[in-house]
Amino acid sequence: MSEAKQTYDPAAIEPKWQQFWREHDVFRARNPGDPDFDPRQPKYYALDMFPYPSAAGLHVGHPEGYTATDIVSRWKRAKGCNVLHPMGWDAFGLPAEQYAIQTNTHPAETTAANIATFRRQLQRLGFSYDWNREISTADPQYFRWTQWIWKRLYERGLAYESNAPVWWCEALGTVLANDEVVNGRSERGDHPCERRPLRQWVLKITDYAERLLADLDGLDWSESLKTMQREWIGKSEGAEVDFAVDGPAAAKVRVFTTRPDTLFGASFLVLSPEHPLVAAITTPAQRAAVEAYQKAAAAKSELERTDLAKTKTGVATGAFARNPLFAADDARGRIPIWIADYVIVTYGTGAIMAVPAGDERDFAFARTFGLPIPGIFAPATGAAERDADIAAGRACCTDEVPYAAHCRTADGSLALAGRSLADAKRATIAWLVQRGCGEAKVTYKLRDWLFSRQRYWGEPFPVLHTQDGVELVPDAQLPVTLPRMADFKPGGTPESPLIRAKEWVATKDTKGRPAQREINTMPGAAGSSWYFLRFCDPHNEREFCSRAASDYWLPVDLYVGGTEHAVGHLLYSRFWTKVLHDDGRVGTVEPFGKLYNQGMIQAFAYEDGRGAVVPMANVKEDGDDAVHAATGEKLKRIVTKMSKRYGNVINPDDVVNEYGADTLRLYEMYMGPLADSKPWNPKDVPGVFRFLQRSWRLVVPEFAEKGAVHEWLRQDRPDDPALEKALHRTIHKVDGDIERMAFNTAIAAMMIFVNEATKAMDRLSRSQLLRFAQLLQPFAPHLAEELWQRLGGRGLLARAAWPQVDAVLLVDDEVELAVQVLGKVRARVTVPADADQATVLAAARQAAASWLDGKTVVKEIVVPKKLVNFVVK
Repeated sequence: MSEAKQTYDPAAIEPKWQQFWREHDVFRARNPGDPDFDPRQPKYYALDMFPYPSAAGLHVGHPEGYTATDIVSRWKRAKGCNVLHPMGWDAFGLPAEQYAIQTNTHPAETTAANIATFRRQLQRLGFSYDWNREISTADPQYFRWTQWIWKRLYERGLAYESNAPVWWCEALGTVLANDEVVNGRSERGDHPCERRPLRQWVLKITDYAERLLADLDGLDWSESLKTMQREWIGKSEGAEVDFAVDGPAAAKVRVFTTRPDTLFGASFLVLSPEHPLVAAITTPAQRAAVEAYQKAAAAKSELERTDLAKTKTGVATGAFARNPLFAADDARGRIPIWIADYVIVTYGTGAIMAVPAGDERDFAFARTFGLPIPGIFAPATGAAERDADIAAGRACCTDEVPYAAHCRTADGSLALAGRSLADAKRATIAWLVQRGCGEAKVTYKLRDWLFSRQRYWGEPFPVLHTQDGVELVPDAQLPVTLPRMADFKPGGTPESPLIRAKEWVATKDTKGRPAQREINTMPGAAGSSWYFLRFCDPHNEREFCSRAASDYWLPVDLYVGGTEHAVGHLLYSRFWTKVLHDDGRVGTVEPFGKLYNQGMIQAFAYEDGRGAVVPMANVKEDGDDAVHAATGEKLKRIVTKMSKRYGNVINPDDVVNEYGADTLRLYEMYMGPLADSKPWNPKDVPGVFRFLQRSWRLVVPEFAEKGAVHEWLRQDRPDDPALEKALHRTIHKVDGDIERMAFNTAIAAMMIFVNEATKAMDRLSRSQLLRFAQLLQPFAPHLAEELWQRLGGRGLLARAAWPQVDAVLLVDDEVELAVQVLGKVRARVTVPADADQATVLAAARQAAASWLDGKTVVKEIVVPKKLVNFVVK
């Protein structure tokens, strides 16, 4: 066989190994009960937040998290674990339907095509997924079980119909959940939204609020993400208080407050514009103003309405209520009732008691509208003027300060002066309870989950509307599938396009009587709320997941994804898991033990002098600068998200075509810490490729027969001691860095070793290069597998054990010390690592002899293993 140039060619190496891994089922996870299941192996479940398969395919941001979980999965297999590392598709929902409408293609067809593209791209990157477990939320054999789980929620009283105000988006033709609306506009498409009362299916996630909050403490999640969930759940402890409305209707306004101790200072009530009592209590003189205000409030987002910095707005209803602490003939107890948009109908009771002396927002509202501000505190801070202003109600005080003497009922049954804050709260609540006008209460900001969409492309509800009410479709008749519709566009009204599928809607109930199918569909989050369970047992036709499989695999050991799902998917998945646990279906109460949020991969873009972003097609390089291709104007480089509009989206296929999948994987991990956002810089990619070329050249000569290695690697020879020490340090470093998910520093350590090994290539042993291939395998699996095979490694590298570290070789035999004279480094000296101080000083004096000559050493300072400093005169 003739010799030829042996270059590192990813286009030849990578497809070969990808095909081998697929054909030999190398990454198949074993379930209990499988013939080759080994109960002695520890399990490890590594999961990516599965993608929505868009028509655009992958961009380079997708593989960042996927590469991280793949590194850990390959490493865990090498450590002897039975690893479950699956992939699937979040295929239902608005994005898929919007794209289908734009292309006038059925969403089932566009979704299938998009999945094929994503699968091809992911397989081309060499991820060690168990493709036998691939799932799609739009597959009837999958959503059969989504419907089945929903039925269990309904049977447990956790699903109900409601006509509450919801976010309606005209452009998208559907209701959106609170987390899908930002500043009154849809998160997807940035379309205007408004509040409308619509019939909806709702899930009672609020029944699990306390458990969702308490169980966060035991999770290995970032504190920032746990804080986001805690704030979204929003636990508040206090009291509910009843205020009787003046007039013949005998209505009551119930408010929730975390500060019942400030009830003596409640000088007006504020109701949400949507509060059901507003219409009943509004006086004729105020009706027009109230209705106009209600209409304006409906167009605002909750964020806009609750913004503390915004100008306070509100309208008086003309009605009055009685503060229960004051006697019927005490004028202080008759307080006006207003409406204001900063009060939200679904938080607490939708009404608040306003205490302007103790709340900044109430104070600002009272000042704006000239409402009374009775003082209720008697501070004695020493700042006489401010103390006087607080006592007189001219200033607000939110600190814990003494109560004023007049904070007492007329009969003295409740007096707060001299009490602590906690004691005053307890005493006030006890007083209210005793008189039947209040009770202790814990509330949550968390709302029940709006679980309906007025769209076509989603899971149908297993619900029939009969003459007797709601009837569930029997389990044996699941799945309820969507009818094939040529026109599935929204009709411009708050009704699902399914209403036009008349033959599908009209059906029979279980008694053979006429019935109608539910025409709303489930939201996109339905299928993603339990997919981690189906991965454990994806081919089970008898149940959504066997208890044996879920008990073995759950909770997920490592879950990687973005923080954008903190209060949506992550909260919903925790809720469904707890419900299934309470129903005896799963053993775990939490789905994800460890959660890691990767940063965003951004891109460079360019701004002109006006601050407008210039598309990349109009940018050209001019030396170290970038200028506008048409005008020559010098442009400013910025870092921003990738966007088609900016022309800075990077397709991973392009990178793989030029450099290979291993280079893409390595570069994304080498860019910086995984948790940080960082810009893609195409100028840095070749450097990573050169590292792989150098790794290749350690094994393969430049000119040789195909498949050959360096001559000195064709037989075993002793390991070079210096290289052996360097290799063991690299193994130790990479091992610890993978554990910490510090992949960038692990790659840096391997680069250092390759540099050292290249300088001493003729001393490298086959044993050392085999172990280096094992280190490289999680990061650049194709090249590592190729090198392993050429070196004659036993079996398949993907199944080889992780190399062991000899702790003795991690200890330095020698150390280099800086030698200083009067604090300035004048020399360096190498001494045995265990040298005593006398030996160290002798070596240091010799190294710095010329600087010490003729001088008197007055002090010698030795910092072990770092430096020696001579103080001279």
